[in-house]
Amino acid sequence: MRPLKSRYVPLALFASCVFAAGCSDVNETIDKAQACIEAPKIVSELAAELTKLTDDPEAMDKAIDDAAAKLSDVADTAANTTLKEASDSLAATLTGITIDDVNDAVDAAQKVATESAEYVKRVAQACS
Repeated sequence: MRPLKSRYVPLALFASCVFAAGCSDVNETIDKAQACIEAPKIVSELAAELTKLTDDPEAMDKAIDDAAAKLSDVADTAANTTLKEASDSLAATLTGITIDDVNDAVDAAQKVATESAEYVKRVAQACS
């Protein structure tokens, strides 16, 4: 078997770099698409759960913390800077919410609703 001629080596390296760059763009698009699907889903699931938990502050606190963790995961995988920043910001806001009693639960539900509405707007803009 003949060794590859030296002129083919640069061509092969160039082709592999182009292919690798193309795959990177595809992965970024998939990550963005996945984040665009997951982010609103997490927020809507949290909203639905909070309506059921207004009389259970401990469970509501846990639901909010779980949603914050999921949003942090979305932020970690989001290829889009706007999605990442929005998800990190909402996750930080949710993590900062402390619920000790039913009154706190009502306040928390209102804060989550307000912050989530703003978050969904930012995600929609980033995903369009």
